[in-house]
Amino acid sequence: MPPRGLDPTGIILADKPAGPSSFAIVAATRRRTGARTGHAGTLDPFATGLLVLLSGRATKLASRFVGLDKRYLTSVDLTRETTTGDPEGESQGAHDPPASDELDDMLAALTGEIELPIPAASAVKIDGERAYRLHRRGIEVEMPTRRSTVYDLTLVSYDAGVATLDLRVSSGTYVRAIATALGGHCQMLRRLEVGPFSVAEADPERVIPAADALVRLTGGAGQ
Repeated sequence: MPPRGLDPTGIILADKPAGPSSFAIVAATRRRTGARTGHAGTLDPFATGLLVLLSGRATKLASRFVGLDKRYLTSVDLTRETTTGDPEGESQGAHDPPASDELDDMLAALTGEIELPIPAASAVKIDGERAYRLHRRGIEVEMPTRRSTVYDLTLVSYDAGVATLDLRVSSGTYVRAIATALGGHCQMLRRLEVGPFSVAEADPERVIPAADALVRLTGGAGQ
């Protein structure tokens, strides 16, 4: 009989709802399966969508699943910014949204390799402390920038100052930072894909064998 906590072993694809933290989803999965459980990248509490969870012995493979490209769908309110780049922050004042042709130019400028400030309400450490904790205490700090790549930035719709965007980005890209660069904030953020894995196949009861998941990372077929 294998040691407790090492099975089931494999990858679990979860569709996170808005509200709970990613760590709450990890903890709930651990309680349900009885196995040690990790993750390959978190989502903000307000965000929804795909979480790649590693169960049992597969937690040792975390480095293989961290750093994958991502795809998101987001709605950006371009009539005001917030202090966090999302609905949970304080409003920084209303303004007129850009015209359609101006928005097209702004999106083009944010496609490719970009470098933007990391949001203040993030898990990045500033002098040894998480930035979001400093933000909660009202401590203002100069946030570092991060270089990332936006492979594709498609405008799905634009109505009443709200732009719905479909993005394919490199790992480590903050969609909230892109929203802020556009002069707005994310109203909604949903992660659709992580590498070869899609939220459409999310099933908390299904454990994908680690070998099968690794094959998909190398371009192999099968789901």
